[in-house]
Amino acid sequence: MDYELGNILLDGRTISRKVAEIASEVAACYSGKEFVAVGILKGAIFFLADLVRSLPSDSLVKIDFMAVSSYGASTKSSGIVKIVKDLDTDIRGREVLLVEDILDTGLTLSYLQELLKGRSPRSLRTCVLLDKPDRRRVDAHVDFRGFSIPDEFVVGYGLDYSGYWRNLPDIHVAKAIENTVKNTQPKE
Repeated sequence: MDYELGNILLDGRTISRKVAEIASEVAACYSGKEFVAVGILKGAIFFLADLVRSLPSDSLVKIDFMAVSSYGASTKSSGIVKIVKDLDTDIRGREVLLVEDILDTGLTLSYLQELLKGRSPRSLRTCVLLDKPDRRRVDAHVDFRGFSIPDEFVVGYGLDYSGYWRNLPDIHVAKAIENTVKNTQPKE
C-alpha cells in the first residue's frame, strides 16, 4: 500500500498559534525553574524547535533527544518500543518535559513515561501536539495537549510516511492508494 498527500488537516498558521499557546502554558508551569525538554526523534523535531523558540527568553531550558521505534515501515504502531538513541543528559532530580509529536495508541508514550520516571526526575510532564483518542489502547497522562484529531494517517510538520513529507509546514491527511508496482517514494 502506498500513500498520496491528501487534504490539509491543520495549516501552518493554526499550528503556530497552538504551539505559542502551549509555550505560554509551559512557561507558566516552569517559571523560574530549569527544565530539560526531551524531544522524541524524528517526528517531534519541528514541534520541539518551535515550542522552545516560543518560550520567553528568560526560560531555563535544556534540550535533549531520544529516538524510539515502534512503527518500522508501517503506518500503525507495533506496540513494541525499541530505544534507538537514549538521552545524553542525566535527568535524576531534574524537571523534565517529554515532547512528542502524536499520541496514538498510547503504547509508546506510556512506555517512555515509565522509563523516564525510573530515572528519578524531580518531575515529569508530557506535551503532545496531536492526540488521536479513538486509537487509544493504553492510558498515557498528558499535561500539555495541542490538537485532538480523527483517526487518520497524517503527515507533515515532522510526521512522515517512510521518511517523506516531514518537511511540510502543514499537517495533511495521507490517503492510501492501490499500487501494483512497488514504489518506495510517495505519490504527490
